[in-house]
Amino acid sequence: MSVESTGEGSILSVTILASGSTGNATLVSTNRARVLFDAGISRRELYRRLAEVSVDPAEISAVVLSHEHSDHISGLLSLLKHQQSHRRAPLPLFCNARTLGTLDWKGFVPTVELVEAGARFPVADLEIGTFTIPHDAADPMGFVIQAEGQRLGLLTDLGYVPDSIRFHLAGANFLLLESNHDLEMLKVGPYPWSVKQRVMGRNGHLSNDVAASFAAGSLSSELHTLVLGHLSGNNNHPAIARLAMENALNGASLHPRLEVAEREGPVLRFDL
Repeated sequence: MSVESTGEGSILSVTILASGSTGNATLVSTNRARVLFDAGISRRELYRRLAEVSVDPAEISAVVLSHEHSDHISGLLSLLKHQQSHRRAPLPLFCNARTLGTLDWKGFVPTVELVEAGARFPVADLEIGTFTIPHDAADPMGFVIQAEGQRLGLLTDLGYVPDSIRFHLAGANFLLLESNHDLEMLKVGPYPWSVKQRVMGRNGHLSNDVAASFAAGSLSSELHTLVLGHLSGNNNHPAIARLAMENALNGASLHPRLEVAEREGPVLRFDL
């Protein structure tokens, strides 16, 4: 896997370690903090991908959990257990109470900081804001992170974009945005009709067209980097997702750097 960078020597970076239905993990780093958002790949694979961007897992300051679906938590228990046995202080997990109540720790006792959707909290020099997203989980959250004068948005796993989310993402400089499926590919694809209805529903996932319409209608020229993520392996293709977004942004006269996070990599690092 290769590393893509928007600059050199920056003290704020976003690294997309995994994005898609097979696993999700994103690292936001400054000189003082490294915060992992979700841990949806195995611990071994997470460590391997961190090594690609020269990050020691022991440097992780905290894990922040968006929701309890397996593609966001599959490596979480192993990560927290391993870190607790290899560092002086346990690795803290930030999540909300309803999400925490769905998790099976198999006898392990994690160090948890409860944060409800709508709250803001600091991790060193990162200020992390949370907001509710419409998805079929216990209490799913999206995130806005502020650091070094930048406003970063992480928005995946939602069926539509309500006005409240548009408000939270106003003025974003960097955005990881779900572009999950091409609607026609989904309709003729291999999923059972019940699954197709779930994906297309208001608590499902954003299509390419809905993601593109949101970006063109709600994002501003302050956005310098837009990354499309959480692409379906069966019902989308990176080129199709990119084209839909390019057409929408051109029509809105917006010209951020546009990248697509593919399900099997490469790891993408953005120095901001």
